[in-house]
Amino acid sequence: MASIVELQAFYKHINQEPNPDQNEIGHFNIFKVEDLLLPANKQVSYSRRSFYKVSFVTGQSRIHYADQSIDVSQSVLVFTNPMIPFFWERVSEEHSGFVCIFTESFFSRFGNIKDYPVFHGAETGVVPLNSEESLKFSELFLRIFNELYSDYAYKYDLLRNLLMDVIHSAQKMQPAIGVHHTGANAAERITGLFAELLERQFPIELSNQVIQLRSPSDFASALNIHVNHLNKALKEISGQTTSQLINDRLVQEAKILLKSTNRTINEIAWSLGFEEPNHFSGFFKNHVKVTPKRFRQSEID
Repeated sequence: MASIVELQAFYKHINQEPNPDQNEIGHFNIFKVEDLLLPANKQVSYSRRSFYKVSFVTGQSRIHYADQSIDVSQSVLVFTNPMIPFFWERVSEEHSGFVCIFTESFFSRFGNIKDYPVFHGAETGVVPLNSEESLKFSELFLRIFNELYSDYAYKYDLLRNLLMDVIHSAQKMQPAIGVHHTGANAAERITGLFAELLERQFPIELSNQVIQLRSPSDFASALNIHVNHLNKALKEISGQTTSQLINDRLVQEAKILLKSTNRTINEIAWSLGFEEPNHFSGFFKNHVKVTPKRFRQSEID
């Protein structure tokens, strides 16, 4: 399975240190693509990140998502959010452009950045550019790059506005159309990505930690596929439905929390996405045949 690329790991990979003055405003940075290139023959794999990413890249490449791949021949804008696994495969040797990375808190003044359509997946987040559009965005990203390294006291406010200009300009344009994969390979890919999204929510180690993906439709939305498509793929590969796989993992985590922590049953219910404690108790008893309280007091594992 692909690992989650946290900010610290990202900076370690490129031998840089994050700016220390951004803790209160969220994190933002921009890099030149030429400084981030990996070997072109690296095997295709998927990665998930703890941050948002906006890329402007010129060069022949192929972008892989859950059940589709998009071929890019010239320039392209790509928007990705932390929940969407993807891989960018370089086809040609020469690539140029810019990559912006930022945390959700950096855009807190603009509302929820995750609600903007370009961050909803491949259907809206990959935007091919003609030569005129490429020149426009090249100048815009270069300005972002120069502003970040300027001495202007309000540069982060300006950077938010410039990046919002990129987002809104892209949303007015036509997204790319990918080639959807079918058959066993697509089902295996979707199953693997579902498992990664499910597992990344655990273990629950903090008292204020709450799982974000709770239902089959939550996972389907994160993978940008129809929930029926997700159910079919999981049933074909695992023999279980989406709900069964989610519930099995919730029960496993519930048992761990009941036996290894002092948290109340109400707190555990809340962390596992149950709005009402009695719903959690009913869910647990239905799967384990005893109540959470009785399970905690017993020697049952």
